[in-house]
Amino acid sequence: MIDDPVTARRLREAMPVFTLLAGCLLVLVLAVILSLGRDVLMPVTLAIMLSFVLAPGVRLLQRWRLPRALAVLVVVVVAFGALFGIGALIAREAAQLAADLPRYTLTMRDKIDALRNSAGGSVTIDRLIDMAQDLGRAIQPPETAPASAPAGGGEKPMLVEIHERKPALPAALGSYLSPVLHPLATTGLILLFSLFILAQREDLRNRAIRLTGASDLRATTAAIDDAISRLSRFFLAQAALNLSFGTVVGLGLWLIGVPSPILWGVLAGILRFVPYIGAVISMVGPLVVAAAVDPGWSMLIATVILFAVVEPVAGHVIEPLLYGHSTGLSPIAVILAATLWTFLWGPVGLVLATPLTVCLVVLGRHVERLRFLDVMLGDRPALSPSEIFYQRMLAGDPAEAIDKARQVLKRRNLVTYYDEIALGGLRLAQDDRARGSLSREQQEEVGAAIETVVRTLGTMPVQKGGAVGSETAAAVDEIGPDRVAPVRRPDELAAGWDGAAPVLVVASRGPFDAAAAGMLAQVLGRHGLAARSVSQDSLARGERPDLAGVALVCFSYIEPLSTSHIRLAARLARREIPGVRVMVAVWRERDRAMLDRLRRTTSADVLVTSLGEAVEAAMALAGRPAGIRGDAAPRAEPVPTTAGLAGAALPG
Repeated sequence: MIDDPVTARRLREAMPVFTLLAGCLLVLVLAVILSLGRDVLMPVTLAIMLSFVLAPGVRLLQRWRLPRALAVLVVVVVAFGALFGIGALIAREAAQLAADLPRYTLTMRDKIDALRNSAGGSVTIDRLIDMAQDLGRAIQPPETAPASAPAGGGEKPMLVEIHERKPALPAALGSYLSPVLHPLATTGLILLFSLFILAQREDLRNRAIRLTGASDLRATTAAIDDAISRLSRFFLAQAALNLSFGTVVGLGLWLIGVPSPILWGVLAGILRFVPYIGAVISMVGPLVVAAAVDPGWSMLIATVILFAVVEPVAGHVIEPLLYGHSTGLSPIAVILAATLWTFLWGPVGLVLATPLTVCLVVLGRHVERLRFLDVMLGDRPALSPSEIFYQRMLAGDPAEAIDKARQVLKRRNLVTYYDEIALGGLRLAQDDRARGSLSREQQEEVGAAIETVVRTLGTMPVQKGGAVGSETAAAVDEIGPDRVAPVRRPDELAAGWDGAAPVLVVASRGPFDAAAAGMLAQVLGRHGLAARSVSQDSLARGERPDLAGVALVCFSYIEPLSTSHIRLAARLARREIPGVRVMVAVWRERDRAMLDRLRRTTSADVLVTSLGEAVEAAMALAGRPAGIRGDAAPRAEPVPTTAGLAGAALPG
């Protein structure tokens, strides 16, 4: 306990710096642990990733009445047998290709000479050709020249051979076995861990529940099961897609005539696990071989066309159908993860970068203490749609907010956008105003920006359907489905509701209330009920709107008021406009107990808290009663005054 208030204040101010330094230190320690413990951690990680892929096979065999241990053993043996077969196939094809490469050097020389002649002395082309020639000389085995007699008929020089001293038997065995034992040991660890993880899956899940949150078993179990199922589906879908990609590439190269198509197909399937650049890297080898084999350029062009067609189809057509439009990672997170894991674990880390980062993001979405991982690495917007809207208003950029709204309106109605996004931004602005975070100038600027958005959306044509961005798709998913409200035709309106503007919306005196009132008037007009809005400030200044034909007065408030003010406003409105209906809209109030109390104590006909409710209530009031014909004689309309209505506005 620190008694000195100055020291306590300084410690509070320095706490974010200490937190940042502690976080950086933690990241550094984790990086060191991952780098130093790669020989153990990498097999464990590979085993965990492999268990996600093999778990559905184990469950399938268990449904066929196979014991758990035997099912795990069968699945793991089959999987590792397939992996060993693929490895042997790659080794055999690579050895065959290496033996055949020297035969293609003559073709490469002819193409290099043709390129040099067509380049016309270009320095860049010359350098590239020299590099290709150096590579060809490195690949081609050296030729041994026959021994010739020295000039002048002298004696032949003595041939001297230098032999290194033979190492001892243990050293010789170590030098020969070391390159073989390390991969075998790693493979053995992966096999062992995979067996135990699959056999003890439920026990490991229970321990994870204990570590992450045993206080709420239902929520924690649901989160872990959801994370495991999502990751399993993702890895299975990715493995199936990459296997199909490699198969198609191998078949295509075989039809084209590129040597070793099996090798290139297998490498293409493996390298496609590397995000963004994996398919490009897998294309380099076949292109080089195609250029070396074919005296012309047709094989090279056909190989380019093959990759140019197969990869976009796999990445932009099949992949979204299998596991969504993306892996759930932001592009910068994918690049950063690939760089980091390659630095720590080499080529294996490059292949595991995306799966490992997906695991971290899934954990961040389900574990509250790891939420920062989803914010840092996920592709979902870091701010809610309402926060993004309000941030654009603070930045004085209504144009971007209008553009985002245009995207949302392709999938949702205007009333839904206003209810779920724009009004949410208004509430955030009201919170900052209540805390004193916004100056008067900022309040006016934010209010004017919101009104600009509302006016623009009111005149913008509606365009349903079409592609939307990831941020818009996330916003649409968050706000949920549309709330369907009826639309009234003129012949469906009751007598007294078919005037030029039967609804008058009175905005409260806050800097943001005029925008909310404009939203309500706008959506009512979209649903067939003409409305206009007026502010209490204009009424207080003596402006008198035409009240003839007004059938409904709606008092719009963002901040909840006292029930006495609302009751007084409704009473004065009824006194000045006989027969008028009164609606009270409290856009901020969400507490059910408070709403019930407002309904009991106020004299309003309708109390609403959302634009959807307001539209439904207004349409119900304006509808023609059953049995009334469209040509029924209208009732006589009173000619009201506006002094009382101005008084009704004053309590706001």
